[in-house]
Amino acid sequence: MRIHWMMLAMLTGSLIALPARAGSIEKLHAFIEQTRSAKANFSQEVIDSNGSVQQQASGTVQFQRPGKFRWTYDKPYEQIIVGDGEKLWIYDKDLNQVTRRNLDKALGSSPAALLAGADDVDRYFSLNAVGVKKKLDWLEVKPYDEESLFEKVRMGFRGNALEVMELHDHFGQKTTITFSNMQRNPRTPPDLYTFTVPKGADVVTE
Repeated sequence: MRIHWMMLAMLTGSLIALPARAGSIEKLHAFIEQTRSAKANFSQEVIDSNGSVQQQASGTVQFQRPGKFRWTYDKPYEQIIVGDGEKLWIYDKDLNQVTRRNLDKALGSSPAALLAGADDVDRYFSLNAVGVKKKLDWLEVKPYDEESLFEKVRMGFRGNALEVMELHDHFGQKTTITFSNMQRNPRTPPDLYTFTVPKGADVVTE
């Protein structure tokens, strides 16, 4: 089971320290207004509708708003997902295959647009603070677009930082991503969000 691009891209941009006393909705808006880039390690777990673990993965993520991000999966196999502001590139090292999409079409009303896209999130999503559970302050986000590939996203803040995000799709599957070693607005090399097709790789355009 290969990692689906939306499950990876959805959390681009979610790494930031925010006002500790603010509610979860205020924290999201503060993130959008204040943070232009971030870097972190992450772990990811996918659970099906029966509660069985289907996949576990880990790696690093970096982003620069709007629309630039780089997810690097180290385990269980190597995969890179890059948004360069115009195109979305997905590279599967084992298959030596690159998938290329138009970034605007790929993002749409996805969670990636919520966190790494434009600032007007309220235009595309409803935001609902759902309270504290297990010491996390939770925000539930639902897309207005009925054709969106996901049903809702839940964002869990611990104190003044976003720690966990959950993607719930229409089939009852839940993807949970947990962040660690967060760095806000780090310095990055200028070519970090530029993707070069590896020699000999097959390129598929969608």
